[in-house]
Amino acid sequence: MANITLKSNPITTIGNLPVIGTKAPNFTLRNTDLSEVSLSDFEGENLILNIFPSIDTGTCATSVRTFNKKASELANTKVLCISKDLPFAHARFCGAEGIENVLSLSDISGNFGKDYEVTFADGPLEGLLSRSIVVINTQGEITYTEQVSETTSEPNYEAALAAL
Repeated sequence: MANITLKSNPITTIGNLPVIGTKAPNFTLRNTDLSEVSLSDFEGENLILNIFPSIDTGTCATSVRTFNKKASELANTKVLCISKDLPFAHARFCGAEGIENVLSLSDISGNFGKDYEVTFADGPLEGLLSRSIVVINTQGEITYTEQVSETTSEPNYEAALAAL
């Protein structure tokens, strides 16, 4: 279980991020058009999983905007922005912001949060996803993870990009 904070108050997740060097756990998420998207859809591509509590918070929105800008410069790489927000909220945000270079996906089922062990176990955000980054290489192996220690802080974008 990861011990992190929300505005300096301790909270935990249900477990720990997958181990670097292991195969990424499979997942199925919902796209903004309600279609299913799974890990196998990205076979042979690098992936950056930008995981966060809600698209409707400042820090989460900033991470999506930042990765959207950086994703346009990445070869053979997709950035997946993942939260438990409904696909409609993702579509609204991306449409209003002109977000076109990342895929905004919903863990509406909750299975992704369980499989990647990023679901908050307690605190005011219990049940939502903890701010984290997971980088997966073209062979489907995890090459970088970051569990952001203070939920209101942004992830280390440069470290995630360097892991590619």
